[in-house]
Amino acid sequence: MATAKFLDPPPAASRDKASFELLRVWVAEQGQHVSLRSGAWEDPFAWGIVLADLARHIVNAESMHRKDFDEEAFLERLLEGFQAEIDSPTDEPEGEIKQ
Repeated sequence: MATAKFLDPPPAASRDKASFELLRVWVAEQGQHVSLRSGAWEDPFAWGIVLADLARHIVNAESMHRKDFDEEAFLERLLEGFQAEIDSPTDEPEGEIKQ
């Protein structure tokens, strides 16, 4: 199955002149690579909301491609992976900060 290399922005981002991108995640060279906009919010709680919303979007997207899909079980397993990586990271973030 051929897939596009880049994802299209959501329609609202194209319509809203004040919109901005927060996060990109790539799989490259057998690893995860991230670009993100820091300083978007003072309170880290806002990033927690972004991560929770992202988890729900992942569940919704996956439900479209799987038969007999259990959303709660999927979300629970996703959160198990999140907590495992928080508790015992498989690698350390590295890279550079660009302005």
